[in-house]
Amino acid sequence: MTLSVVLCGGGTAGHVNPLIATASAIRSAVPEARITAVGTTGGLENDLIPAARFDLELVERAPFPRRINTNMVTFPWRFLRAVRQGRKILRDTQASCVIGFGGYASSPLYRAAVKEGIPIIVHEANAVPGMANKLGAQHARVVALTFPSTPLRAKKGVTVTVGLPLRSAISELANSDDSSRLRRRQVAAQRFGLDPQRPIVVVSGGSLGAVKLNETMQEAGPDLQAQVLHITGKEKDRPVRDSVGDNPDYVVVDYVTDMEEVYALADVLIARSGAGMVSEASSLGIPTVFVPLPIGNGEQAKNAKDVVDVGGGVLVDNSDFTPEWVREHVPALLETDRRQHMSQQARSVAPSDAATKLAQFAIEIAGE
Repeated sequence: MTLSVVLCGGGTAGHVNPLIATASAIRSAVPEARITAVGTTGGLENDLIPAARFDLELVERAPFPRRINTNMVTFPWRFLRAVRQGRKILRDTQASCVIGFGGYASSPLYRAAVKEGIPIIVHEANAVPGMANKLGAQHARVVALTFPSTPLRAKKGVTVTVGLPLRSAISELANSDDSSRLRRRQVAAQRFGLDPQRPIVVVSGGSLGAVKLNETMQEAGPDLQAQVLHITGKEKDRPVRDSVGDNPDYVVVDYVTDMEEVYALADVLIARSGAGMVSEASSLGIPTVFVPLPIGNGEQAKNAKDVVDVGGGVLVDNSDFTPEWVREHVPALLETDRRQHMSQQARSVAPSDAATKLAQFAIEIAGE
């Protein structure tokens, strides 16, 4: 029987990128496997999954209502319709197992898999598990965690910490040897006009940027005895450029699509602490100053907790991330012994082979 795996998740890159990484690992291990991704309309999966050359099916988008409104009336019918659509997908693909990553598509697919008697693997990217994966964990054969401290457990199956399935470019860099990484650093340094022989601090608030990081670093960054590569976020570079002027040690760009080239340069990283950023930086062994986004349920601070606890990173509250803090603390992070220790500790809690492990779980379950 041909291996047929249905992977569900979507909405944000935090769900879609691990899905694609896992699908790629399955294809690499079993080239003849049938791989189907399931998402909903409007999410990033509609662009990213076809671009990665995987089949995409869609189910009804049925978010659970979190307050009293008209959605409370329509939710049961929409969810049941999504479950029916999911069951049809599972039957049509003759699915061997379902791997879910959370998001709107996962809840109905988990329910559909239970109805069809198909094994479930749940991957939780964040330190605070989402509602969909809490549902999936009730029936999962395997619950795979990115962070050891995540409070999610398989009710009847096994729970393991595997890390985050990484994009192939990041995984390749994480598993490259010292000479390869040095070559990558030299090439990337030339691209951005930096000296690979001198320390480099990378600042990134993600594709949308982070005003607090930008404002703090444009003031304090030029005072560091290091070069700075500052990724401001789309169309947020002008104030930083105006502030730092023509300083050759302070390079400003608004957006970078190939972050692996930026990571190859970073001796120290200053960034928010979304699950993807924490996992990528830690698996690469980059000492990082995490400045959690000060909204929501504290999820970003919890994402960084395991890495910070072992000394692989530093956690700074958004309000405490000031020019004075940067001037006082960042120079010490650039010291060679400190950087090497932090790098080793970060790698110890962030495996770089999560996609391969998830693929192997699927293969083993299908073979039972």
